Order: sequence, then structure tokens, then C-alpha cells
Amino acid sequence: MDNKLIINFTPTGMIPTKDMTTHVPISVSEIVEDVHRVSELGITMVHLHARDEVTGKPVFEKEVYADIIKGIRTYAPTLVLCVSLSGRDFYELSQRSDALLLEDELKPDMGSLTLSSLNFNTMASINTPQMVQDLARIMKEKAIVPELEVFDSGMINYVKYLERKNLVQPPYYFNLLHGNIACAQADILHAGVMINDLPPDSYWSMAGIGNSQLKMNSLGIAIGGGVRVGIEDNIWYDTARTKLASNLDLIKRIHVIAEANEREIMTPEEFRSTLNFYPGNGQYGRPFN
Repeated sequence: MDNKLIINFTPTGMIPTKDMTTHVPISVSEIVEDVHRVSELGITMVHLHARDEVTGKPVFEKEVYADIIKGIRTYAPTLVLCVSLSGRDFYELSQRSDALLLEDELKPDMGSLTLSSLNFNTMASINTPQMVQDLARIMKEKAIVPELEVFDSGMINYVKYLERKNLVQPPYYFNLLHGNIACAQADILHAGVMINDLPPDSYWSMAGIGNSQLKMNSLGIAIGGGVRVGIEDNIWYDTARTKLASNLDLIKRIHVIAEANEREIMTPEEFRSTLNFYPGNGQYGRPFN
């Protein structure tokens, strides 16, 4: 099972708009249907962002996440679902933690936790030490697992600090994101340093932003890791940017690359077992021991 491929599907994000690509799912029904399409092909987990259906702008309200989660779980009750707790647009703890208040059948398994502040091309993601620790503390209390988002090796070191403070515990799941202008670049050296720094009992997926998505996904598959893939990180199918990608296009290509590398896809049920999650079907997240 350890060699099975984790596919972390990122359908929407905060940046792509309908003006940029008609393929990006914005409304609740669009997100639910996109996840349905790719789950039938085979994925392990989903990293969800909620949007306002009229303006298309990101929203944090748990009620919107509840509708998305309810829709997905009607057909995929064991699929691992992660809600975004991003610091790009929302700065108050009450906003960023709102989706963590969902319970029972609507409870997310995971919440994204970016381990430090960082700059993107035109905006910042603000993650103060206090905010990171507060979000980790709430997830611990709610038995929700952090999806550890790292853009540089220093962020990995901060996880070890949080472990010493008894705010997180293994087994860990990391997204290793490469290609952002102000962070780790999309090459083997940066990837190797990050992988080498991971704490024991860690599972990880390789992500590339923009044109680097295919390259870093391919690297992750080739060297035994997982992938984070979807329109959130990249709207184009080709690096020449002549064809806009659908999420189904991107997931189909990952399956082709996985087969060429003799990697089976890790099912949601196998992921749950590997990382000691509750089994799904009404029981979500993971107890903190």
C-alpha cells in the first residue's frame, strides 16, 4: 500500500475565474459534479474551496462548505475531504476556522494548514505563528487532520515545532508546492531538500504551480510520492498554453503517467487506513491521541 499513488484533487482554488477558463467549477453543483466525474475515474482525496455563486469570489462560510460536502458524500461517503483555511482573502480566526465547526455527516476530514506567511505574484497569504497554532489547536479539538501545506523547507521545520507543542501528531500528510515566485522552485534540488526534511511517518504529494504542474506531478509519481493536481494550480493542459484543461483531462493524464510507472491509485479507504482516519460513512476525521 505504501507505493500506491495518492491523488489529491484540487478542482477550484481561489484564483481561476470563468473569464479565465469556463472549465473551473464555481457553484456548489459544479464542484460536486466535477468531483463526481473524477472520483469515478479514481482519486484519493479532494482539497475544496468555496465560492460565491454570483460573484465567483472565495467565501469562508461553513454553510457553503456544508452544501458541497453534503453533495459529494451522497455518492462518495468515504472520499477524504479537506476544506481550505486559506490566509489569502480572510484574516480573522473566526473566518478561517468557520468550516471546522461542521459536524457529523458534514464534518470535513481535513483542513489546510499553511505553515508560514508567503507572497504570491500579486498578493500575500498571511499565516502568523499565532494563527497557525490556533488553527492547529481547533483541528485537534475537533478531531480534524491538518493538510500540511509547505512552499519551502522551513515550513516543514515548523511542523516539528508544532509537534513539540502537542498541536499535531503523525502520521502526517504534506502537500509540497513548487514553482511559486517567492518560494521553492520547481526542480529536483528543491524537491529533494523538502522530502529529506520531512519528519518520520509522513506521506506527501508533489504539486507544481502553473506550467510546473505536469513536471512536478511526473516527478512525484516517478519517485514514489503522491500528486496534488487540478485547475486550482494550473488552468492549461499544455505548457505552450494552447489548450485549457478540464479537471477530468488533468486526472486522466495522471492515470496514464501512473500506469506507465506501475503505480496503483490509493483508494480513499486505503488512505483512511494508512493515516488512521475514521472509516467514513458518517465517521470523519481522526482522533488525536
